[in-house]
Amino acid sequence: MKVTFYGTRGSLATPGRATERYGGNTSCVLVRGEDGSALVLDAGTGIRAAGADLPRDLRRVDILLTHLHMDHIQGLGFFGPLYNPRVEVHLWGPASATAALDARLSRYLSPPLFPVLLRDLPCRLHLHHVPCGEIKIGPFTIVAQSVCHPGPTVGYRLADGRAVLTYIPDHEPALGARHFPEDPEWTSGWELARDADLLVHDAQYTREEYPSHLGWGHSSLHDALAFGALARVRRLVFFHHDPARDDHAVSAAAEAAVVDARPAFSAMPAAEGESFDLPAGP
Repeated sequence: MKVTFYGTRGSLATPGRATERYGGNTSCVLVRGEDGSALVLDAGTGIRAAGADLPRDLRRVDILLTHLHMDHIQGLGFFGPLYNPRVEVHLWGPASATAALDARLSRYLSPPLFPVLLRDLPCRLHLHHVPCGEIKIGPFTIVAQSVCHPGPTVGYRLADGRAVLTYIPDHEPALGARHFPEDPEWTSGWELARDADLLVHDAQYTREEYPSHLGWGHSSLHDALAFGALARVRRLVFFHHDPARDDHAVSAAAEAAVVDARPAFSAMPAAEGESFDLPAGP
């Protein structure tokens, strides 16, 4: 599978800051299978560029939403395949305790927030609720499970028979713990991440910043590294960068955490436009 990052921020990056490497767009990752299958993980502002890079003859694309916070859906209405009547678009995401997925998305894709109604999109649109057991899409076997983050939120585990990708962009696995949990079966997201070839994980805060943001639903760089170690992953990519950090600050915070934690696996910040070919490497 080929994994490409189109948006890596927790919110739109601060205008005027140096963001050439890590970009300024919000969460969006494109995964391509060997058979041409296209999976889009989240619909942040990066999804506009992801849609433009898809082949023109593509006839199906699946969008897997982790949750419906604005930074993960604000690019949805600008995704080109939604306006192509020849394309079958499958939208996967969590319902809430009181509303189905279509009702939740319709709050955004409707006036006054957006001029085009969800029901009026010309593509062949199919909506699916997660978590719902295993999903089969092309060569991929996909599992969605609820993770610790405010509101209905899931993470995804994608396997194609050759490699495993785990995507948990908004996650607070150490919430309420004095020290990072050592029991994997009681740690949010562990089953999704165990033995993954590539873990894409929330790492918005430094260790010093995290105590003043407890309960906000996001992880520190150190906790992301501890989570990766607990899950025995082969590679970790830090994700959901703080929008106030420029390129230098993102690199410096990541490097300091890795030097301090000395993980047994490689770890690096997600960079906009960067691709990984799994199981090989970047």
